[in-house]
Amino acid sequence: MSKTYETAQNAEKAFLVGIRDKNIGKLEGDSLLLELGSLASTLGIETVGTSLVTLKDKNPATLLGSGKVEELVNLAKDVYADSIIIDGPLSPIQQRNWEKISGLSVYDRSELIIDIFASRARTREASLQVELARLRYFLPRLAHSYSGLHRQKGGSYGTKGSGEQKIELDRREISRKISDIEEELEGVRRSRSVQRKKRERLAIKRAALVGYTNAGKSSLLNAIAPKAEVLTEDKLFATLDPTTRRLDTSGGSILVSDTVGFIRRLPHGLIEAFKASLEEVVDADLLIHVVDLSDPEADIQEKASLEVLAGLGADSSKSLLVYNKIDKLANNINTVQRPGAIYVSAKSGKGIPELIAAIEAALSEDEKELLLEIPARDYAVAALLYREARVISEEHIGELTIIRCKLPDRLLSKVKPYIKQA
Repeated sequence: MSKTYETAQNAEKAFLVGIRDKNIGKLEGDSLLLELGSLASTLGIETVGTSLVTLKDKNPATLLGSGKVEELVNLAKDVYADSIIIDGPLSPIQQRNWEKISGLSVYDRSELIIDIFASRARTREASLQVELARLRYFLPRLAHSYSGLHRQKGGSYGTKGSGEQKIELDRREISRKISDIEEELEGVRRSRSVQRKKRERLAIKRAALVGYTNAGKSSLLNAIAPKAEVLTEDKLFATLDPTTRRLDTSGGSILVSDTVGFIRRLPHGLIEAFKASLEEVVDADLLIHVVDLSDPEADIQEKASLEVLAGLGADSSKSLLVYNKIDKLANNINTVQRPGAIYVSAKSGKGIPELIAAIEAALSEDEKELLLEIPARDYAVAALLYREARVISEEHIGELTIIRCKLPDRLLSKVKPYIKQA
């Protein structure tokens, strides 16, 4: 069986098979195949050949027809591939049949993405989420687990460490581990719920950076909140753990969360496993949709991100569209401008002040800025403002507390007697 190494000299060599049907055109099929190569490269796998095939009728045994399977296996062996990676979901039976026919390791897109997530997991929560998706994926694939689980690199929950090549888990053991992880993740969700309620009581607005993987979301968070110090890498899925930082503006503080990047054909199991992290997206007051404008497939990636957001149940109506990496476009920026979009470079800082102003404005649309004079006997009103409004400043003149704040319409009736000026 093949082995994946970190060194380029001994990298696993893979033959990639792209699958297109009546719903996927030639250009999109080529794009997905290119992206599959990037996913493989992220795991240190070298692409030695590719083929884009058209799927007319699905074969329950091998997905593709027997003649096409034989043709692709021969092509893979002609370039001395160690494995075949198919850009589509393979059932456990299809995967085993491909391996029997070829004598090579065979993976699908979902397995690659799960392995990448496993190699990127850093915190306990991310490791739990990845391991849950991984175990659910491999539960019906026990016969294939020896060639799949050995490439696990993250030190995730329930594994014995980096480079392990043999993992002996029967169905009962896997089911037990799934149950244990689900229980622990439920505790994480409860903790997040408590934290979220505390933030709601403080009435601090929340924004979430969303977008395709490697669009530059973490770099953008570092740019708008200089003390964020979020790890950034030019790699797919560099961020798995949600990171929240405070953005201080002239109108008050805003919490901005960095989130895991999206990708086309994201395995459903990963969306389910990452619900705790993605709650930051669903519950945000504002989505900051980041698109890498320098990528030739920016439009495709933007559309794919919107589809994932819709699948999560996130409200995309309250969002800002931000085109990042304009520093890579030189003088071509004028050819791609769109009304309403914000153009920035997290690297050079261009457009960052405009972005911060746009974030503040978007989150203030449903608020009114008021100056209130509150007598000492009614100081409970001030406490209410700190809980449910955004206090900009506070000063004391005699027995009066002067508070300038931004508050939602629902609080107007409660503070009306204390309004000094709008």
